[in-house]
Amino acid sequence: MPVSEAAYRAQKKYDEANTKKIVMKLHIKNDADIFEWLDKQSSKQGAIKELIRKQIKKENRSKK
Repeated sequence: MPVSEAAYRAQKKYDEANTKKIVMKLHIKNDADIFEWLDKQSSKQGAIKELIRKQIKKENRSKK
């Protein structure tokens, strides 16, 4: 179903104010293990965010 122009503008305005895009460039052969793991995840974004947050917690614990 096509999105109305107003809905498109509203989403664009929200995204500009509240989101930030991060792009990664991966090598097909060298990073094949990463692609294979990501393909098994139900949510690639969710899986990546979970790993980052685990690392943040780990680093915060080691600083204490």
